[in-house]
Amino acid sequence: MANLKVDFCGLEFKNPVIVSSIEPTNSVDNIKKCIDNGAAGAVVKTLTDIPAMHSLTKHSRYAILNEEGRYIKGKVPRHYTFYSRSGYAKEDYGDWAAWLKQVQAYATQNGAHIIASIGAGSLEGWQEISRMAQDSGCPMLELNLGCPHPTQMKGAKAGVLICQNPDASAEVVSAVKDAVDIPVMVKLSPEAANLTVISEAVQKAGAEAVTVNSRFTGFCVDIDSGQPYIGGPAGVGGPWVKPVTLRWVHDIHSKLGMAISGSNGIYDWRDAVEFIMSGADIMQVGSVLMLKGHQWLDKIIKGIDAFLDEKGFASVADIHGMASRAAAASYNQSFGDKGKHAVIDMEKCTQCGNCVRSCFYNAMAKTGEEVQTLSENCIGCELCYSVCPFEAIGFAANA
Repeated sequence: MANLKVDFCGLEFKNPVIVSSIEPTNSVDNIKKCIDNGAAGAVVKTLTDIPAMHSLTKHSRYAILNEEGRYIKGKVPRHYTFYSRSGYAKEDYGDWAAWLKQVQAYATQNGAHIIASIGAGSLEGWQEISRMAQDSGCPMLELNLGCPHPTQMKGAKAGVLICQNPDASAEVVSAVKDAVDIPVMVKLSPEAANLTVISEAVQKAGAEAVTVNSRFTGFCVDIDSGQPYIGGPAGVGGPWVKPVTLRWVHDIHSKLGMAISGSNGIYDWRDAVEFIMSGADIMQVGSVLMLKGHQWLDKIIKGIDAFLDEKGFASVADIHGMASRAAAASYNQSFGDKGKHAVIDMEKCTQCGNCVRSCFYNAMAKTGEEVQTLSENCIGCELCYSVCPFEAIGFAANA
């Protein structure tokens, strides 16, 4: 059995899977279920002093869509779209003081950690709520600068407007670091122009880690009614967005070496492994738990463990950042080799013609009953490999 333990910002996590700040962490009972099902930590639904964000939560709406843009109606596809409108914790942050102590004690008994998510309307508010969380025993904070909703709400001056500005983000971090002495993690917004620039700014301001990242603001349409789902713009994410998230995980890891909590794009253990290999230390699981239940956590954790054992890795640390390190530093770096060309295994080839239709370099041609490769035209782009249903295409190095 592999060692799943991870050191993250000076805290030992028993495995790399925690639960994000979402409905499964919006109450003491729900947080306990996260811990009971193996999560190494849970980020509490964002605590705030913004009344509009309390109100929004009481009017939450959800539309979970399939690849055709329709309600899934039961079976959850792997690449669903999670389209929703929901706010922060519906209770006043002061009410959570006793609850945080309770769930942190429960987490400690089970080798886990409770992370308080904070979102405030002023610098003083950021400091006050952060101090409350620290005094309640939370060993770490997540500053929610990336929520897609506050900018849509009257009277809510937080969220993506802050996290699109390096100076504003750094100002919040500096204020919080002046108020507490526990590690601070900043939740980024994918709507910032450059998440690495924002990460560098908050790192210099004292943040120990970043969460990469929150959801986009989207607009989903029901073509049968001609109406937008759930009334209009809302937060949008899901497993389909994973490649976009991993781009920033890789970039921040490779350029800043900063501790990273990966979020937005995780469905199962395969996705979790991709996050780790891209440079995330831990990952936050969220929307899939709302569709599969808290017990899905155990499947993800066991899947990571089985993968490490199968591949002969002794620990999570053995795969951390390996894909990021293997990535070319630039596109030009991969232009210097002699390249390769496609080779067809005629015993497996059924002459379906997929490769011919998809080759726009005139490197594949159907002649009679065979498909031939014109190696002098082939640039080794691998598109033919992707569309061949019979694993009949391989590659050979150019002379």
